[in-house]
Amino acid sequence: MSQTPLLGYFFDVSLRPLSSSITLYYIVYMYFPIFLQKTSLLLVVSSMTISIFLCACFKTGSAATRPQALLPAAVQRPEVPAAALNDESKPEITGAGAPKPAPVDTGITVEIAFNETLSRVLENAGIPEEMSRRILAKVSDGPSFIMDLLAAMEGDPYLRILVDKRHPLPDRYAPDDLVKLGGKASYQVNRADLLLRRAAAESLEEMAAAARAEGVTLVASSAYRSYDYQVEVYARNVRQMGQAAADRESARPGYSQHQTGLVVDFGSIDDSFAETRAGRWMAANAAGFGWSLSFPNGYEALTGYRWESWHYRYVGKELSFFIDTYFDGIQQYALQFIREWERTGIE
Repeated sequence: MSQTPLLGYFFDVSLRPLSSSITLYYIVYMYFPIFLQKTSLLLVVSSMTISIFLCACFKTGSAATRPQALLPAAVQRPEVPAAALNDESKPEITGAGAPKPAPVDTGITVEIAFNETLSRVLENAGIPEEMSRRILAKVSDGPSFIMDLLAAMEGDPYLRILVDKRHPLPDRYAPDDLVKLGGKASYQVNRADLLLRRAAAESLEEMAAAARAEGVTLVASSAYRSYDYQVEVYARNVRQMGQAAADRESARPGYSQHQTGLVVDFGSIDDSFAETRAGRWMAANAAGFGWSLSFPNGYEALTGYRWESWHYRYVGKELSFFIDTYFDGIQQYALQFIREWERTGIE
């Protein structure tokens, strides 16, 4: 994954002198909880020691030695000449003609620039104003949003790739880890040829087992569709419904989430699914297993498709949590944001 400005921002801040309260805030408040979750106590102590050592080393370094290259151009601050930071080089001039002291670098400029960049990303991604305000407030309150963003962006990029009427998959894309559904599974299939990517299939089994423990049986009715198969599906829908109606329910070849190998259509594949036991169970529990409803009710203008209560996409638990926590469970908003974040000022 390419380096984000956010990551560069944190790394740059962590290398400032120990006397800076911002440094201590980011080391203790941001890094420590992450290491507690993902590493052993030994790594926690080692990592904190390294951070403190680097801070001490950079305390005497000039501004020119600090890793500005880690920051995106949009949030890099102007360098202060080394001479301006050296007490011995300051001219002994007093009175009205005395030069103004060099401004103290407190990191405020960087934080303001970062917030401005984030605001532009939210606006360009089409995120509603109220939702954007809540996200910006979260960023100001602490590291939760940005830590969850980094977690959501880890791993397989196809879990977060935006696939809709305007954003196709790579030409003739086909996953290389498809597995057959069914067999001795906790769910049922209504066709013998259903395929799904391995990670999604494993998650489906985990989710179906949890549903079955509560007396609910999940039925997989459709899953991976190749580009060529989508050609047939779309053409058939156009013949039967007409172009306008087909476009509300069916994707053009190359623009279907089914082609990712991460989507399952459950149950009856019609509106009645929402009121079944399986439909209600999925609505309440699917996100906890990494599955997200792609086309929610009332968002056709955003997604391009009418409500499909049966169409769930596997995005992974981290991204599913990110979608629910910050984007009101609307997958489209979250994926638009991540795409814009990766596209704008990320190098």
